[in-house]
Amino acid sequence: MAAISAVAPVLNKAPVVSTGKAANTNSMMVWQPHGNKFFETFSFLPPLSDQEVARQVQYLLNNGWTPCIEFESAAKAYADTHGWSGLDSSVTAGYYDNRYWVMWKLPMYGCTNPEEVLQEIRACTSAFPDCFIRVAGFDNIKQVQCSSFLAHRPQNDRTFAPVTGRQVGGAGGGGGYGAPPPPPPQQNYSW
Repeated sequence: MAAISAVAPVLNKAPVVSTGKAANTNSMMVWQPHGNKFFETFSFLPPLSDQEVARQVQYLLNNGWTPCIEFESAAKAYADTHGWSGLDSSVTAGYYDNRYWVMWKLPMYGCTNPEEVLQEIRACTSAFPDCFIRVAGFDNIKQVQCSSFLAHRPQNDRTFAPVTGRQVGGAGGGGGYGAPPPPPPQQNYSW
């Protein structure tokens, strides 16, 4: 009992290191939760150039992953609800429609050159210009998708906002949205 009531020794606190950036409260921003749709890795960036896509595809190939091109219409590409199937997702926990997109041809087994993937992205874009297109990298040993990124956004896509449009607060009010958007509609759950 005496051991429990013994006073623990007081340790000296480590010195606080500051970069000085936090001192400027105008540089702090708040994430805008409405109207910020992101899909895959890099979807927060402006659209990737062909050279940037080729570098990402080369990364997939260097890791031994098989590139696969997928596409989906804007209406079904972004999974922000449990979808259109009508399944009661309280019964099927973890189920979301739209997580699988339509595959463009077969996975590109044996692909060794990023230019082959770029040609297929161009062909898919020509056939489906109003669809989102992504490139996924699959590991054939582990049987899992290891990476994916958005390679094309439709011309009429309004879900992408520049960095200054994704935040509120900070210098000059930040945001670029003007008035904040209305809150999302209330979900009516009937368990």
